Amino acid sequence: MKRCIFLYLLLSLLPGMYMHAVADTITITNLKPLDLAVYGQMQYLLDKTDTLQLADVLAHGEFKPIEKQIPNFAITTDALWLRFTVNNQTAENHLKADITYPILNKVDFYYPLADGQYGMVKSGELRPFKKRSYNHQNFVFDLNVPAGATRTFFLRIQTKEPILVPTYIGTEREILTKLNKDDLFLALYLGVILVMFLYNIFIFFTTRDWSYFYYICYIATVGFTQICLLGFGYRYWWHDNTFITEQSVQWGGVLSGLGVLLFVKNFLHVRSKSRWANRLFWFFITGYCLTLVICLLGQLSLAYAIIDMLALSVVVFILIFGLIRAIKYKERLARIFLLAWVVFIASIMIFVLKDVGIIPYNIFTSHILLIGSAVEVVLLSFALADKINTYKKEKEDSQAAALRISQENEKLVREQNIVLEERVAQRTEQLVKSNDDLNTALSSLKEAQSQLVEKEKMASLGQLTAGIAHEINNPINFVTSNIKPLKLDIEDIKTLLAKYEQLEKQPELQPAFREIAAFKNEIDIGYIHEEITSLLKGIEDGAMRTAEIVKGLRTFSRLDESDVKFVDLHEGIDSTLVLLRNAIPSYVKVVRNYGELPKVECYAGKVNQVFMNIITNAISAIKKKGDEDNATLTITTRRENGFACISIKDSGTGMPQEVKEKIFDPFFTTKDVGEGTGLGLSIVFNIIEKHNGRIIVNTAPDEGAEFVIYLPLKITHLPN
Repeated sequence: MKRCIFLYLLLSLLPGMYMHAVADTITITNLKPLDLAVYGQMQYLLDKTDTLQLADVLAHGEFKPIEKQIPNFAITTDALWLRFTVNNQTAENHLKADITYPILNKVDFYYPLADGQYGMVKSGELRPFKKRSYNHQNFVFDLNVPAGATRTFFLRIQTKEPILVPTYIGTEREILTKLNKDDLFLALYLGVILVMFLYNIFIFFTTRDWSYFYYICYIATVGFTQICLLGFGYRYWWHDNTFITEQSVQWGGVLSGLGVLLFVKNFLHVRSKSRWANRLFWFFITGYCLTLVICLLGQLSLAYAIIDMLALSVVVFILIFGLIRAIKYKERLARIFLLAWVVFIASIMIFVLKDVGIIPYNIFTSHILLIGSAVEVVLLSFALADKINTYKKEKEDSQAAALRISQENEKLVREQNIVLEERVAQRTEQLVKSNDDLNTALSSLKEAQSQLVEKEKMASLGQLTAGIAHEINNPINFVTSNIKPLKLDIEDIKTLLAKYEQLEKQPELQPAFREIAAFKNEIDIGYIHEEITSLLKGIEDGAMRTAEIVKGLRTFSRLDESDVKFVDLHEGIDSTLVLLRNAIPSYVKVVRNYGELPKVECYAGKVNQVFMNIITNAISAIKKKGDEDNATLTITTRRENGFACISIKDSGTGMPQEVKEKIFDPFFTTKDVGEGTGLGLSIVFNIIEKHNGRIIVNTAPDEGAEFVIYLPLKITHLPN
């Protein structure tokens, strides 16, 4: 490839050998309907004062011949005047001029009129695009040169980028054909860029490889740069925005530089492979960012010069780094990248050599950047695809190595199985012996647990018996104390009746009646009647209270009901409160908020045991807190979504979270030693679970506790 490039460059020097022999008049003939103004066919004049007008130029202008293939000037703030003469040897009366460098800021075209004066057409990318005679990014001007005549024309150009004026002169047909070819080249290039852009986006979302992301950015920036340089974006999108038009070329240079650096840095894994190169990459990236700031501040000429310097440095640096990685470290990715990069560099060299006149300016060399960048984009896409294949092969090799190791491990496992079986047999004997010991310990634990459960039951029964004894003793004492007065009153009544019996035997009634009346006054017969009524009322109340206690005992224990049946929960709660009346302090306010509940299918005795344990704990918590002014026990019932809901809320000490999480564990208690076994709430939980219900506890320290019990109205399935 190097030899081919050198041979091409050597052959390209041949046109420069006769550059001075070309006439200074551009002649258009039928055999040569299109001509590029080269080698002395244009003359130039630099206006350093920027004050010369056309009249000054015609009178005193000293034009110099351009000894380059095409007019090519470095960045300058001077106004450039160009003069060229056209001889029309065709049958057409109108020729056209096409300046194919669309990024010139201001272009003034002067053409001769019939009266000897000059007319002027203003153009340039900083002037309204709509006023152009031709809707194209190139500068196209009409040359009014009649057939067989010769005319001289002038161009005045000002721009903040390097001045390049490749000018084609020809017939209208040839110029329009050339414009169409330029558009075709650009369309093909943009098509390649767009296809590669979309293709790599698809690959990125498929593989999630960030190399493709940076490559997508690189493709986008390279495409954007070419669109700016060739005036395509100015033609179709931002020709009405002077700010973007003026800075778009610099933006493209900065963005393409950043895109190249970020992509190469990621593609060649610079950060992990070369610390010094990684620092240089960041140096160039910082330089491009600062250049963008300079550009935005309006220093466009300075920014363009810095971009050129950075671009040359980056091209050389990346080329050297790629050569090091490809030759010294023999990296496959570096070799493929180097091939694509050399193609791009070669296109840049040809483009530059064409501008300075060493290589001929033709349709190939004028579009070499498009061709080179398109080929580079395609080659780099192949490089990324090869990268995926490399990763795939490495993965397959890794899987093969893993399989080989797995097979070796399997062989070791088979060899060790025999030894392990012997050790397992020995260990099994030990485990069997340990299991027997654990079974023995478990049996002992179950026996102890059963004893504790029975102890809890006996404690509840003792509390129940004490309550019954106390409650029955009061009404019995009341009845006993009323028996003696009742007997005395009855004796008095008997005496009175006896007097009436004697009255029948006495002949004289009046004296007897007086005697009876006196006796009535003596015994106060009215008081006797009232006392008898009161005594009988006391006996009746005592008997009713005794019946109520007995009924509560019967309801609580449900001794005559061992099966599941429908019961009234309110009746069970009331009986529990009756039996606990002696345990509830007088300052505790018991609030019953009973809702409408149907009869619930359950084990009545076990459900009453739930009420007994929870209310007993609530009373203990209230006593422990000691707040007699606000001591309340609130029992609320309601029907909720097919469940009977019973809420038992106290104003006691409440529980912290760590205690709340353990209250249903067997043997857990917060009471002092000897006051509780820790099985009460565990029994409550088991009873509710047996009824397919659930229990919720709402509590916080010093805010009391609320136990919410949910029992199904009808048990569809009872656990074993």
